Amino acid sequence: MDVIVEPKSRRTIREWNVKAAKMAKNSSNPIRALVDEMKLTPNPDKEMIALSIGDPTVFGNLPPSTVASEAVVEATRSNKFNGYAPCVGYESARVAVAEYTSWPSAPITAKDVVFASGCSGALDLAISVLVNPGQNILLPRPGFSLYKTFADAVGIHVRYYDLIPEKSWEVDLDQMESLMDNDTAAILINNPSNPCGSVFSIKHIREILAVAEKNKVPVIADEIYAHFVFPGHEYISMASQTTTVPILACGGLTKRFLVPGWRMGWVTIHDRHGVFEKEVRAGLTGLSQRTLGPNTLVQGALAKILTQTPSHFFDSTLQAIHRNARICFEALSNVCGLRPVMPQGAMYMMVGIDMDRFPEFKNDKEFTECLVTEQSVFCLPAQCFEYPDYFRIVLTVPEDKISEACDRIAEFCNVHYCREMMDTFY
Repeated sequence: MDVIVEPKSRRTIREWNVKAAKMAKNSSNPIRALVDEMKLTPNPDKEMIALSIGDPTVFGNLPPSTVASEAVVEATRSNKFNGYAPCVGYESARVAVAEYTSWPSAPITAKDVVFASGCSGALDLAISVLVNPGQNILLPRPGFSLYKTFADAVGIHVRYYDLIPEKSWEVDLDQMESLMDNDTAAILINNPSNPCGSVFSIKHIREILAVAEKNKVPVIADEIYAHFVFPGHEYISMASQTTTVPILACGGLTKRFLVPGWRMGWVTIHDRHGVFEKEVRAGLTGLSQRTLGPNTLVQGALAKILTQTPSHFFDSTLQAIHRNARICFEALSNVCGLRPVMPQGAMYMMVGIDMDRFPEFKNDKEFTECLVTEQSVFCLPAQCFEYPDYFRIVLTVPEDKISEACDRIAEFCNVHYCREMMDTFY
């Protein structure tokens, strides 16, 4: 027999009064919000060069591997991957990711892999499963803006630990530890870094893990730029350097394989002592069921993509971006008022602005707005990354455009640079 539940009180509202839920009102992308309010009117006499978008496909100079494209076509034609997959992902695809991401010192199996829609989806899963509303999470400054988006939406408090530009953007360990209290639920580490292009050494990774171990705080490792490092540097996974700190590592195809629109990401679980066993594993599965899992066609192609993409594809991509990084660094190092920090990997370079030498601009936002107006070069102001007085350059554009952009930036700075302070000093 059905039970009829009577409402506590009859609805008496006579007019429409529909409001957005609190989560929706709290959700916004800081980059999008800042860019939308910027006055961006390019110089009509100069072609626009956008160094602002972290999408390596925009200019067409960095196409994906034919192996990846053909693998997806093959998966599509097979008609085996058109239905719903298990929410955490197909077993065969999870096996492929486990083998791809395992290190001898940190082996995992298919049960330790949960798929998501891109690495941003994986980060959302990891943050959501570890941090409750009212608790706090430690995020890097400067850092990827979506971390804050995910936290703010559900009432998680954000605390920023600083990266030090003079030390190639290493973590200020003492300051990071000073932020921790009993409500600190996770530390998020991004290595290699967006927006900094930094790559942490083994020594520094172990120093970070020592702080996590001492305070018993789990780590979320954003490793979407895994293996995306320049000559002389080495990518080391966080999980490979600890047997005690539980880690949720987030990765995907987006950057290294140059296919951001394919939306294939994953969380890998590294937990030697069962810290995540009681609740977190089940929590990740439950969260994955909210969206019924990511793209099945790409899952069907994943094993072939991860195992058969030739090494020369990765090498040529890195060579092109490293070449652009050198061009940018050398050119901008000679520009009065700018302080570029040479990246060690990823796709970005951060450039400091001596704002006191550009007194007509209040901040990095006004500086970059005027750069668009006069020179049609668009760089993101680092306010987007909680780090004022810098701007970020994306290094994935064609070489001729990066050279032209640097020339225009130099011309812009020469026009607006104030030399009076220097002349007075001497």
